[in-house]
Amino acid sequence: MKKRSIFLMAATATLYFNNAYAQETPQDSIKTSSIDQIVITGNSGPKKKIESSTAISTFTAKEIQKQNPISAAALLQRVPGFAVETSGGEVGNNLFARGIPSAGAYEFVQVQEDGLPVFEDGALQFANADNFFRVDNTVSRLEALRGGSGSIYANNSPGGLINFISKEGSNDFKGTAKLETSTYGLMRTDMNVGGALVKDKLFFNVGGFYRTDNGIRKTGFRANNGGQIRMNLKYVFDKGYAKVYYKKLDDRNTFYLPIPLLQDGDKLKEFPGFDANYGTYSYRGISQLNIPQAGGGFFKRDLENGIHPKVDVVGAEFKYDLGNNFSVLNKTRYTNINMEYTGMFPAGAPKLASDYATKPASEGGLGMSNYQYSLVSNGAIVNPQYIQKLGFWAIDKQMNNFVNDLQFNYKFDKGSVTAGFYKSNWKSHQYWNWSNVLATASDKPELLNLVNPSMSPSDTGYSQTYNGVKDMSFLIRDSQIQGSLNDAYLNFDYNVTEDLSLNAGMRYSRDYYKGYGVNTTTANLNNSGLTTDGTHSFATTTADDNMAVLGNKYTYWNYDINKVSYTLAANYKLNKGNAVYARFSHGFRSPNEEAYYNNMSDLSAIKAVDTNQLEVGYKYYSRTFDIGIIPFYSTLKNLSFTDVFSDGTSENKFANTTNFGVEIEGYTRLFNNILEVTFNGTIQNPKYKDFVGKNADGTTFDYDGNTVRRMPKFYFNISPAVNITKEWRAYVSMNYYGKRFQNEGNTDDNVLPSFTEVGAGMSYQLGKIRFAVDGTNIFNTIGITEGDPRSQTAAGTNIRMARPIMGAAARASITLDF
Repeated sequence: MKKRSIFLMAATATLYFNNAYAQETPQDSIKTSSIDQIVITGNSGPKKKIESSTAISTFTAKEIQKQNPISAAALLQRVPGFAVETSGGEVGNNLFARGIPSAGAYEFVQVQEDGLPVFEDGALQFANADNFFRVDNTVSRLEALRGGSGSIYANNSPGGLINFISKEGSNDFKGTAKLETSTYGLMRTDMNVGGALVKDKLFFNVGGFYRTDNGIRKTGFRANNGGQIRMNLKYVFDKGYAKVYYKKLDDRNTFYLPIPLLQDGDKLKEFPGFDANYGTYSYRGISQLNIPQAGGGFFKRDLENGIHPKVDVVGAEFKYDLGNNFSVLNKTRYTNINMEYTGMFPAGAPKLASDYATKPASEGGLGMSNYQYSLVSNGAIVNPQYIQKLGFWAIDKQMNNFVNDLQFNYKFDKGSVTAGFYKSNWKSHQYWNWSNVLATASDKPELLNLVNPSMSPSDTGYSQTYNGVKDMSFLIRDSQIQGSLNDAYLNFDYNVTEDLSLNAGMRYSRDYYKGYGVNTTTANLNNSGLTTDGTHSFATTTADDNMAVLGNKYTYWNYDINKVSYTLAANYKLNKGNAVYARFSHGFRSPNEEAYYNNMSDLSAIKAVDTNQLEVGYKYYSRTFDIGIIPFYSTLKNLSFTDVFSDGTSENKFANTTNFGVEIEGYTRLFNNILEVTFNGTIQNPKYKDFVGKNADGTTFDYDGNTVRRMPKFYFNISPAVNITKEWRAYVSMNYYGKRFQNEGNTDDNVLPSFTEVGAGMSYQLGKIRFAVDGTNIFNTIGITEGDPRSQTAAGTNIRMARPIMGAAARASITLDF
């Protein structure tokens, strides 16, 4: 491990210390001065950052380019208040805003493109919002708002808004082209061009990327393969503008899941035979599934497709000055998504091969008197020490969303009033087909067959597997959810004096949700006439004994939301560069999809999550120094926990939480711009409140006062950069993630240790060409972002299932601006 890290660092240094050219044009600084920045997210209109009574972080296209994030989640790590888990790969990651716990995804924030949602609900089952969005050179800037007015300008977003704003053309034709490669087989090209078709009137912008790579974790296949294209056309007239746009995303990404580790005191170390930094169960040797179905036909799946969304988006935006200080703005968008989702989910931790075969079912075994393992690939008899049962989870989702946001704005001498109506119709239909396979517990797993050698191959129950499949299609789910959102909102800005401004906002949500679930029965293939190997019937194996079959009984459900969200705030400018503000906000999050599914027969068991937040802040902006310090306090009521376990069931617990914290964000230029430092950090103390009840097995629990699971009390990012010459720049980035508890009980065997991840890079600007090398996790830290919410600990052992960050890697790129 250490040798590989040293090599990556040496390669970075060699590339740049050998480059002795000097130019007269300095590189752009990593950070654009905040004092004059204008923000639009969470505000009634464009507003100077220092005058906005919100906690908002901004990143320009140049800043994003210099950070060169490996994923959208990696970029969002730079936002205080957002605890981000990046270990899933390029997509499928999790974000927790201000200590609000959830099962994952982007449950309490809304991810937007140009002020409208990427998809209305960013936390549907297996449909994290970042599955449908990619960061490329078509992004003009990112605005990330925490808490505050999020609930006024969007649905289900009390934690905040993440708004990626697209580039548009101007009178000057310009563009960017980028080529990138890496230590893990990456080949990526990005393009973006924009300009005027008719000067001062008609503008265009078009761009996108295509990328293929083998993945930092060694899958044995193309882990990521695909790209997107985005384009817009904008016509400007005397009293406004009209814009239309289109996006096409077709991308395949491997989703990385927990791997086995060993707990060694307060640290986690590698499990024998499993590389913690580069290993994965998502491996080519077990990547194919092709099994007969109890209802006829075969179910075939290829793990190489991973998370594969096909996304088509078409939208329009129109703004018009009605006169007499009135204006109208209308945004509309239609999104269609077809996604194939395939992942290898461990069904618990590795087990001793002998224990798994011989122990009774009550102890997690199969109760076999004699057993024999063999490799599916060549039939060779083997005697592994550990075996791993893996869930081969296949999900298909068809989703669509039509949204329209109409707002009127009236400006007067002392402020403005904005009134709007938001309408969104969306639907998601999903089909699950899950099987379990048996494999060696290594980072290059091989499928195993397990038989009773004292029996004849023609005897009933001779084999526990079918070509390595332990449980064939043991879970099938067919369900649908629809949302019809009808929200009216009002925002009022008033300037009491030149320095003191007030803000008040309200949103009335009359939202309707409905859906259905299809019942299932069990069957087997014993009388199907099919054979396991051309000779023996399926009576010889138990792998098909509990196959799921869809029935014809549908359970329909309906759920209505009738809620008011509101916020009050004041901002006071002490002088040109100093301001303080205070804000109270009340919002909610509707029940999530799994909560509906679990309670279809009695929806009175679930409620929307109510949130209250109070924040105060101090902001100072200058040409060379920025600082924001924002203490906050939040309470949540009726928070649901809906982890989906490896057997397809999910828990149904509800809790209240409180959190007090402080967000800090800063930037400085020192020594005549030679040294630049960016910093963000969060200190918080999220706690459960009144969290008592019964587990599914009838036992009681009392978690009142415990620390909220998966939430660090302290995390930060610091990134110093040195402008060695006007053209030559080097940086180091350090992410620290504090200790967390994997479970609500805060037990010692569920501790996720703190870790520090270090990245580094250099760049050289040769005229309009930029050369760069970026290294991530250069010290090969084993950093755990999450445990395994589907199976927590292996009782009686020190084996822990967890999902570490990626190992050390480096990327090299050439960018041309023209």
